[in-house]
Amino acid sequence: MGSKYTKRYTEEFKRDAIALVDSSGKTVTAVARELGISSESLRGWYRRAKADRGEGAPGELSTAEREELKRLRRQNAEQARTIEVLRKAAVFFAKESDR
Repeated sequence: MGSKYTKRYTEEFKRDAIALVDSSGKTVTAVARELGISSESLRGWYRRAKADRGEGAPGELSTAEREELKRLRRQNAEQARTIEVLRKAAVFFAKESDR
């Protein structure tokens, strides 16, 4: 069972941990154990850093691409809400003009 508390790490700490994995030749799990952090956290940071450098798995999104996707999804949802309001307004005014 996990803890309710989620520890936050600075970007500098994450960069240093990733650099340690790259330079030491040790496994992600070994480095995570040395630093006293979750191996899954470090593995995720490492995977994201590789994707940002263009070394990720095929189809894996970089941080910039993920941010753009998030922005486009928000924009899409906003436009869908606007379209729905306009559709309801058109129905309302069509009924009003029939009177």
